Amino acid sequence: MFSTNDIFSYNGFEPALIVSLVALLMLICVSAFASGSETALFSLSPADIKTIKQRGSKSDNAILRLLSSEDYMLATILILNNLVNIIIVVLSNNIIDSLITFHSPAWQFVVKTILVTFILLLFGEIIPKVAASHMPLSFASIIAVPLLSLKSFFKPLSWILVRLGDRFNKRAARKHANISIDELSDALKITQSQSQEEKKMLTGIVDFVNTNVEDIMRPRMDITAVNIDSDFDEVRRIIVESGFSRIPAYRDNIDTIVGILYVKDMLPYLNEANDFAWRDHLREPYYIPEHKKINNLLEEFQSHKVHMAIVVDEYGSTLGLLSLEDILEEIVGEITDESDRKEDFYRRLGDNTYLFEGKTHIGDFTEVTGLDDTLFDDVKGQAETIAGLMLEVKRDFLKKGDSITAHNIVFTVDAMDGRRIDKVKVVLPKEFTANRS
Repeated sequence: MFSTNDIFSYNGFEPALIVSLVALLMLICVSAFASGSETALFSLSPADIKTIKQRGSKSDNAILRLLSSEDYMLATILILNNLVNIIIVVLSNNIIDSLITFHSPAWQFVVKTILVTFILLLFGEIIPKVAASHMPLSFASIIAVPLLSLKSFFKPLSWILVRLGDRFNKRAARKHANISIDELSDALKITQSQSQEEKKMLTGIVDFVNTNVEDIMRPRMDITAVNIDSDFDEVRRIIVESGFSRIPAYRDNIDTIVGILYVKDMLPYLNEANDFAWRDHLREPYYIPEHKKINNLLEEFQSHKVHMAIVVDEYGSTLGLLSLEDILEEIVGEITDESDRKEDFYRRLGDNTYLFEGKTHIGDFTEVTGLDDTLFDDVKGQAETIAGLMLEVKRDFLKKGDSITAHNIVFTVDAMDGRRIDKVKVVLPKEFTANRS
């Protein structure tokens, strides 16, 4: 039959063990002191710190000195706690061996491990940390002065630990800094953000370094420019009708841009005669290649103090135009001011029918209709506009009345401007309209 005598035998209590037990009890109190100190000092709120500064007692000054060098304070606590815990383990082992003789090495290991671990966790960690978290200011006031003395005592060892910790932190920081943009992008995709706007902005920041100028530029057909041979009346008319603050000026055609007209430079001369020499106020145009990254362009805008660039191809022909606002919108989203008229590029014809300009950006189209902005990623190819999307799907030129269907959405050419698709009629599926409403 199984008996405890098969596991251990009791040796009896000797009076000499009282000293060891008292020492063990004191060491457990010191362990609790160290564990509670860490929790109390790092749990102090700004209001607690304000109270400490106002009172100015000896213990309060000690708390402030400890918090002024958190690394050394934490190193002191860890040294003290680990040193005391090691002594507790050794002393507990000796006490148990004096009281009990184990007949099985396995049971000896199990009993000692469970007993000592239980004592250390309960009385040396859990109870003091719970107490310190509930009354951090009171606990910190009690332990601050003795802990400050221990900090001075352990300073040589703390100094070594802090320096080693700093070295490892710097290496870890360098390693962490090498995280790739693709890794950041993947992390954002699996992140469940509470704010879709916040997630959209973070995605814009991550994609910022991978975006080319050609992806967000205003195409040449949409550039509002003034002929260098125009009189001042014509210039004033274009300024008023466009609402832009900077207007390119060209000679002969849009491929030969000779300067940028800043509207603010014209303000003092609005009442001048028709023959006013407005060309003398043109500023030098800033040219950029189509494949430049917009993060590099932003740095160039800052260093050259310009807000607009002309995008050209390898032959020097004008492809488009890019402003500082276009770059910022890639991060923060659409920036709308009082002069913007976003509704001009579309008209709603019915519950599920719209009339869009062919040059409407696909992102603006999905925003207006409430579609997922990634819906056409599988069919749009390199297209950025509705007209480009239709050409990409059709793989051929279209004429008025031609239709294409993408994801059950019907796009029909409503009007042409030469060979360019000017207006597009869009019909959304009825089930989509029902779900949206």
